[in-house]
Amino acid sequence: MKIAVIGATGHAGSLILKEALARHLDVTAIVRSPEKLASDVPFVKKDLFDLTKEDLLAFDVVIDAFRAPSGHEELHQTSLQHLIDLLSGTETRLLVIGGTSSLFMDDAKTERMIDLSDPNAGYYPTAYNMYKAFLELKDSKNLHWTYISPASYFVPNGERTGKYTLSDDRMLTDANGDSMISMADYAIAMVDEAVNNTHPNQHISVVTI
Repeated sequence: MKIAVIGATGHAGSLILKEALARHLDVTAIVRSPEKLASDVPFVKKDLFDLTKEDLLAFDVVIDAFRAPSGHEELHQTSLQHLIDLLSGTETRLLVIGGTSSLFMDDAKTERMIDLSDPNAGYYPTAYNMYKAFLELKDSKNLHWTYISPASYFVPNGERTGKYTLSDDRMLTDANGDSMISMADYAIAMVDEAVNNTHPNQHISVVTI
């Protein structure tokens, strides 16, 4: 199995790369600045928007860990649409680090987090654009995908406990009403999905409980 990680020098992407390497998987980093890589790993030096279908066809799984810079949150939509266009009609699976904005907050699935979010909040542009990008992914045709939303509190430097709980597209909380997961534990869940393909064409979430 050949795995590519787009955005492998970012917080989540670097931990996913580290997790895959620890399992001795055949993984390649797709990055703009390979000098920032913390590991000696094969890489493709290319901007996401410059990728072609030929660049990705060699991989069984492409993990999208791209994060749009502040002030350009709309790139969450255009970047994911670009990957959808490239991988539709191929056998390559697209796994996406999702947002919490698309998760339902109730068992009846009547309200998503984005519906309850303050449009004036600093996080809103990212939340909104990730939600809109998810809708395009969900409606895509002839594409193998999985969208994995982290818990509400996605901890960059949190402990790797080796434990996580999966849910569907509803947000899970612990007994105290908290929803959190470290990026290190999220990386475990992402690589597990890459290897096992247990949630094809599904939106799932992962939390520490």
